[in-house]
Amino acid sequence: MRNLYTLKKYFTRYKKKLFLGFIFILLSNAGSVYVPLLLKDSINALQQNTSEGVLLKYGLMIVGASLFAGFFRFLIRETIIVVSREIEFDLRKDFWAHIQKLPLRYFQNTSTGNIMAHATNDINAVRMFLGPAVMYSTDTFIRLMIVLTIMILLNVELTIFALLPLPFLSIVVFILGKKIHQRFTLIQEKFSELTTIVQENFSGIRVIKAYVREESESEKYAENSKDYLNKKMSLVRVQALIMPILFLITGISIIIVIWFGGIKVIDGEMNLGEMTAFIVYLGILIWPMIAVGWVINIVQQAEASMKRINIILAKPYEIEDTEISDHAISKLKGNIEFKNVSFRYNEHLPEIIKDFNLKIPSGSSLAIMGYTGSGKTSLINLIPRLYDCTEGEVLIDGYNVKTIPLGTLRTNIGMVQQEPFLFSDSVTNNISYGLKEIDEKRVKKVSEIANFDNDVEQFPHKYETVVGERGITFSGGQKQRCSLARALAIDPQILILDDSFSAIDTHTEEEILKNLKEFLNGKTSIIISHRISTVKDADNIIVLDEGKIAEQGTHDELIALDGIYADLHFKQMLEKELTELN
Repeated sequence: MRNLYTLKKYFTRYKKKLFLGFIFILLSNAGSVYVPLLLKDSINALQQNTSEGVLLKYGLMIVGASLFAGFFRFLIRETIIVVSREIEFDLRKDFWAHIQKLPLRYFQNTSTGNIMAHATNDINAVRMFLGPAVMYSTDTFIRLMIVLTIMILLNVELTIFALLPLPFLSIVVFILGKKIHQRFTLIQEKFSELTTIVQENFSGIRVIKAYVREESESEKYAENSKDYLNKKMSLVRVQALIMPILFLITGISIIIVIWFGGIKVIDGEMNLGEMTAFIVYLGILIWPMIAVGWVINIVQQAEASMKRINIILAKPYEIEDTEISDHAISKLKGNIEFKNVSFRYNEHLPEIIKDFNLKIPSGSSLAIMGYTGSGKTSLINLIPRLYDCTEGEVLIDGYNVKTIPLGTLRTNIGMVQQEPFLFSDSVTNNISYGLKEIDEKRVKKVSEIANFDNDVEQFPHKYETVVGERGITFSGGQKQRCSLARALAIDPQILILDDSFSAIDTHTEEEILKNLKEFLNGKTSIIISHRISTVKDADNIIVLDEGKIAEQGTHDELIALDGIYADLHFKQMLEKELTELN
């Protein structure tokens, strides 16, 4: 129950409704337990006077008590079950808000399917505890106390005999409860794996078809699904034992009551009405006994699920506004400096960036080149704090980026990443994603700068055309240009283009770069590319090699150095000439 204790804050939030639900449980049970007493009195009264008046009187009273109990039973569900849905909503919202703030490092090491399983199955299992388990456990406990009190008042000795088998029930429930908890944890983990397989299959359907792996993927899914079924059946077998054992033990209690109670009636120690009421009360206790097993089952499942959720909720944000954040900073000019910066993705992994120093004046353009794995993307990810450097500091306008509020920092930086991501929404909404309000004129203007407007005009619904999931209906070049338009739409002071022209032909690239010149006037721009044609006009070009600056200068200066840059330049020139000859 340690993990479920973390739900205390949610229960406190709805304590008034829950208190009302508790009152309704008391009133409902008062009506329910009064019925056997009326039945006792009616039997005793009818033994003395078998008239229609007596029969009608007690019949109406029993119906009235049942209606009274039923009315408040309805109100119980209107309070406690409704609260469970509200807490589920709050928990899901808090979980989602927490997930959004977790660092990129978490998403690199956690599968999408695992997160989806937490957001669906696990939260639903917790909701079952919040509603039915809380309601029935409270209801069961109150009913048990009231009924036992009345049974003791009716006959202490017979009550003791009736309760003799119940300690065995507690032992069985405890043993089976532990097994349920263990098995349910394994089931949820397997469900995460299944969800991951499904998500990856849908996202990578083109690759699957291209390599004719449909049958292999189907077999892989069937194998994992079979394993999930086996784990589920293992739980079902344990759960299947609970009800028969409960019925067996409660059945033994009824046999004991009928045997010893019947003897007492024959001996005149109890009257028939008391005996009948006693059996009815024991029957009322059957449901609480069954409910105990059912509730234990739900609680064990919720405990396992809440443990998995708490593990995620305990993950630190790593990158967030802190007490050192200066909220007076609202605008940036774009003067960037890397001072003795080193970076590694994990303390056990090698350094990607090593003692890096560089100044990028406001309004200037920097181009970054280098072989694959040289640290280009890792370097520019430190500017908007997608990651924090492990040593040294990154400064913008003289401020350490850790002191600039994240909202200010990132709204002043437009970034087009290597792998453009588009949402399953209209073109307009994708381009306007970083804006507080949709501005159609701005959307059209930035589309023209990104040389994307002509493509959009060819779409069936133009800017209202819905983009397929992850931009699947767009070509690679269209996705990159749409992503560029999205970055330009927020009018950033710093623009970072991370190999964002790789799927665009050189002619279109030239048009875009020409359009960007006017837009970037007075702004700082950083361009990562493997193409010399993309970077040759930059104010400063650096060549990274193993996380350090190997070469630096203008296009002409680097050609004269006859190093890595010159080697790349001449190879691309040769490739271009060979292409033209063919």
